[in-house]
Amino acid sequence: MTIGSQLAWDDTVLPFQLDASDIRGRVARLDGVLDGILKQHDYPPQVEALVAEMAVLTALIGQTIKLRWKLSLQVQSKGPVRMIATDYYGPEKEGDVARIRAYATYDADRLTDGTPFEQVGEGYFAILIDQGKGMTPYQGITPLAGGSLAACAESYFAQSEQLPTRFQLSFGRSSEPGVAEHWRAGGVMLQHMPKASPLVAKGEGSGEVLTADDLLDGDGSDNWNRANILLDTVEEMELIGPQLAPSDLLLRLFHKEQPRVYDTQPVRFGCTCSEDRVRQSLSIYSARDISTMTTDEGRVTADCQFCGAHYDLDPATVGFEAKEQDSE
Repeated sequence: MTIGSQLAWDDTVLPFQLDASDIRGRVARLDGVLDGILKQHDYPPQVEALVAEMAVLTALIGQTIKLRWKLSLQVQSKGPVRMIATDYYGPEKEGDVARIRAYATYDADRLTDGTPFEQVGEGYFAILIDQGKGMTPYQGITPLAGGSLAACAESYFAQSEQLPTRFQLSFGRSSEPGVAEHWRAGGVMLQHMPKASPLVAKGEGSGEVLTADDLLDGDGSDNWNRANILLDTVEEMELIGPQLAPSDLLLRLFHKEQPRVYDTQPVRFGCTCSEDRVRQSLSIYSARDISTMTTDEGRVTADCQFCGAHYDLDPATVGFEAKEQDSE
């Protein structure tokens, strides 16, 4: 089941359904994806943990949406960690891999010894769906609250989608004999199958931010509570998964709920930046504007925040007044 230190279930998302409970879910395991994301930067541990948590959430949420192009998660904050951004690019065709990228911006001198979530302050958690050219983008936001990014995502689904949703995540540095220390992450997402909620229809609920209790009653509430109690028994190492395959984890947790698994979706680190995209982003500027962006060496440079790629361009070849094509 292993290839070197890579497990067969690393960097995958396994969709499943609990037939006895009207609940669907996903199990995600990330290893090389996180390495691809984090090795581009020298983040402090608290920032690495936040980026790892966002990457797992992105893998779990992205796989639930039938995407033509891109899902993005963003945190905008007034705290030491100012922004975290992730992108999930769905497979272009059946059998292809999905791609994830992520980065964060932060004020190093404002970081504290507190928990990772304490490094974000007042702000919002956003989910954006871009279905491609000619389609209207979608955006939904929720406040940063609840003690974790996973809690923010749960609030988003309850409030914006009226879908009871639960995330149980684990992430951290893995130390294995003979293998360099590296980040691993994993998680389980549960989501009650979509139904019209009489509470939501009447505008009722427990408060400004909806929870699963506002959205379910009767058998639905019983099923949801039972599945959550079972998920509460999961151990952190089971989520990360070096020793336990996702299908075995589901049987361990939910065997009485009749889990049904579907095709596994592989995910990889992947960035869409390119010189053509940089040129396109600069095409809105005049030659005068471009001159203000030119370095002392007479070049226009750009760096990709996601993958660290560096682009070095002749200023005469960019902007809408470009007079010649770059032959480099």
